[in-house]
Amino acid sequence: MTTLSLVTSAPRKGVDLAIRGYQRYLSPRKGFSCAYLVARGQDSCSGVIRNVIAERGVMRGVVPTMIQFAACYQAAMMLGRERPRVNGVCCCGGIPIPIRF
Repeated sequence: MTTLSLVTSAPRKGVDLAIRGYQRYLSPRKGFSCAYLVARGQDSCSGVIRNVIAERGVMRGVVPTMIQFAACYQAAMMLGRERPRVNGVCCCGGIPIPIRF
């Protein structure tokens, strides 16, 4: 293994560990599901982003991660028009995306 691969794999592993921790300990306790998951019936944002980071790495995964956040926001807005009573924030970590579903 080269030095370059060690540098790129450590951040990838760290982000993966953080996402796994979020999925295991925080997400089940927040009381609502990811808007993207509810609207699309596919992976949650954390699952999609975890796959992106695993495939592309942290730096090359930034743009796809932002695209996923935008897709989650759009799903939240769509669901908010359909069911406006329940509020929360998206499961996308530190970026609060309002959810009404």
